[in-house]
Amino acid sequence: MVRQHSLRKLRILVSVVFLLSLSLVFLDVKEFFPVWFREFFLFLQFAPSILNFATIVTWTALGFLIVILLTLLFGRVYCSFFCPLGVLQDVITRFANFFRKKKRRFRFLKARNILRYSILFVVTVAAFSGFIIILGWLDPFSIFGRFMTHIVRPAYIHTNNWVSSLLYGWNIYSLHPLEFRAYSWASFGAVAALMTLVVWMAAAYGRQYCNTVCPVGSLLGFLSKYSLYKIRLDHERCNSCALCQHACKAGCINSKEKTVDMSRCVACYNCLTVCKSNGVLYQPATGKARALESDPSRRNFIAGSASLLLAASGFSKALAQPQAQNPTLIPEQKEFPVSPPGSKSIEHFTSKCIACHLCVSVCPKQVLQPSLFEYGLKGFLQPRMDYHTSYCNFDCTLCGEVCPTGAILPLNREQKHVEQIGKVVFIRRNCIVRTDLTDCGACSEHCPTKAVEMVPWRRVLLIPRVHPEICIGCGACEFACPTEPYKAIYVDGNKVHQIADRPVIEEQQSPVDDDFPF
Repeated sequence: MVRQHSLRKLRILVSVVFLLSLSLVFLDVKEFFPVWFREFFLFLQFAPSILNFATIVTWTALGFLIVILLTLLFGRVYCSFFCPLGVLQDVITRFANFFRKKKRRFRFLKARNILRYSILFVVTVAAFSGFIIILGWLDPFSIFGRFMTHIVRPAYIHTNNWVSSLLYGWNIYSLHPLEFRAYSWASFGAVAALMTLVVWMAAAYGRQYCNTVCPVGSLLGFLSKYSLYKIRLDHERCNSCALCQHACKAGCINSKEKTVDMSRCVACYNCLTVCKSNGVLYQPATGKARALESDPSRRNFIAGSASLLLAASGFSKALAQPQAQNPTLIPEQKEFPVSPPGSKSIEHFTSKCIACHLCVSVCPKQVLQPSLFEYGLKGFLQPRMDYHTSYCNFDCTLCGEVCPTGAILPLNREQKHVEQIGKVVFIRRNCIVRTDLTDCGACSEHCPTKAVEMVPWRRVLLIPRVHPEICIGCGACEFACPTEPYKAIYVDGNKVHQIADRPVIEEQQSPVDDDFPF
């Protein structure tokens, strides 16, 4: 038997564990936590789980069914237990109370059912029509992910680097600086605007984002009306003191009429702890009212440590590499952007990606950057491979391992080595060898498949020759190319990913001498 008053403590414990763990998922720049930890805490994220199941159809993507089952049993426990944005709103609401002379007292708010169900309908139709990004804009996990990636994570890295520089001055080298390659101001602006709305609504009205805008909250709210366990007011014990109403951050308790709108209740259980007359009950809807105790045997979704891999390892451009003296004149003609390895095709990627930017956060080379309109309007802020910022590590498979929606499917190293996400293109008239009559070879030096080789040119110089059939589109050549403003060598994305030919490795002839050479 679990006492009703203990439910709030359980909710706080579980929600804090999920919020901190999912934060670590986005901030683990030193690859400290194991993979299972990330998978455990991502498993119950509702919208990513549905998209992942639609892609790979395995039991590891069935988290959304568990959320639906829990909702039908206990109401919207997802919103207060597992949703990181929901828990973050609770933190904001509590923090806002410190700046008020008097603690905020919530009031009963009229349900805006037309607005929230209209948003849910539009998001659902858009998702089935291929505009999945609209779901990504409003999905709570995606909003939280972009907030962590583009606001919290840069602040963490810059703070780490500032503190490490101070420690270096005192000859303390226990804290190392972290590399930060690029920053998307467009993504920051979009995230900041949406987070401003969420923060304002949380500070002023509690959980109203969850009950007016969030499509996941609207869907689970609809299901919650039919849940087995419900919060209700006992008409005999309730004296309409409104304590429960003032504590309800969802604004769904009407103390005068002694009713609870379960479609908007987020299962925070604050009302259970403030009622002095034991008039607020949490019991099966079909059962008779019992005073203090009920038996919603609560789950214990608590485990231990978080995953995510991130590191800032440096591919230094300054490897005795020449600097271009003359500006290049011929623009790069990219027909398609480059989608991440494992995304199968641009169509598959843009139809599954909700722009949570978890892949952006974990990419050790930081080559994954938010797009603007490279994918078109429906792909706004979905990650793309930005080879002017960095390149894709030949052995790295992290983005496919962390993607929660199946937009990027996991690849092993052997598959990654032949997954062709784009093909190399060489513009001879832009090459520094031709424009400055100097040696270079940076593109060939950094190509892992030798799709770029150096061949004689004008007798005394070497110039690149490309072999697109063995190129995997990693972008190392484009990133290394020193020409400005246009690259002499670049990767044009494949609309549909292909399999690259394996390079032919010439066997070296060993001397046929049986005698020991010394």
